[in-house]
Formats: sequence, C-alpha cells, structure tokens
Amino acid sequence: MSGSASGVRKSLAKVEVALRWDPSPAGTPPNDLDIVAAVYGAADPYGQPVQVVHFGSRSPDGTITLSRDSRTGQGFGFDEVMTLELDRMRPESVRVVVGVLIQDAGPRGGRRKTFAAVGGTGVRIREGHTDLAVSDFSAVPHATAATIARFTRDGAACWLLDTAVRGFDADAEEFVRAMGAEGP
Repeated sequence: MSGSASGVRKSLAKVEVALRWDPSPAGTPPNDLDIVAAVYGAADPYGQPVQVVHFGSRSPDGTITLSRDSRTGQGFGFDEVMTLELDRMRPESVRVVVGVLIQDAGPRGGRRKTFAAVGGTGVRIREGHTDLAVSDFSAVPHATAATIARFTRDGAACWLLDTAVRGFDADAEEFVRAMGAEGP
C-alpha cells in the first residue's frame, strides 16, 4: 500500500476502510468482495479472534460497522465501507486485522476466482479526510483473500497502523483462522 511501509505511527481514533472493484463481464459470475475485520484480545493476540465483523454483521459494542455492502461492484466510487472506532474499543482489545475476501471464489482444488480476475480493485484507509493508505491487490494476484491492515494498540494505549498486504488462498472460514496468525 502506498504510504509508510512500516505503518502509520500516530494514535488513531476513528478509521474508515473502503473497498472498490469493477463488476464482472456480462455472462460471468458476479465479483463479490467483502471486507472482514477480526478483533483479538490481550490474552491471545495471534490466536482466535474475540469477534469477527463482516457482511451482514457488526460488532456487539458498535465499534466496527459495515455501512455499505455490494455483491457486484456496481456503483460509483467505493462499494463497501467499514468504520472502526478504535478509540471506543475495550482495553482488552489489542489488535484488529482487516482483510478482503472474494466470495464464491470456486471449489477448492478447482478453478478459483483470484484478485487477478477482478478488475478495478482499490482499497483506501483514512481517518477523517486524511488518506493513511491507498492500494490495490496487484501484489497478490493469485490470492482469493488478503489482509490489508493491522491495527495494534501499543503500551501507551495508542492505536498504530501497519498496511502490509498479504495474500491467502482460502475460503471464508480458513481466512478468518489464518488472518490473525501473522506476527508483529
């Protein structure tokens, strides 16, 4: 992602993650991409998430919401938008990993839709009107899912951002298990 390779080193409060992509060509299955966020607690920051937020859900405390959900990529601008209110999260929440998953990517072992097959992809992470990172999925063309951001609470209770894009060949369930395992 563009921006600082090592991440944003200022305390973050309310962040928006926006995703865009082009519709699939006529006569082909729709391109359906989804933003997924997993929150990890202090007791197990690289293990099982304490909550997962994706299409059709929100965090129980309302700190993570998906305000737009597209199943086709049709429309202008960004098709899906997720808001993370980091400054309102419980103190036990120390890590949030955000990723993007291609829904209905196809059968495992068979031909699966990858980011290379989805045109016009883009991701924007911003706080207020300031873009923190802007990218696409060109670095992971053969992946069916990718992590795009890791928010980590430091010892001073400040939220920091790392924007490394990491690709996975995984379905939704596998992706949620794998996305938080990547180390600091």
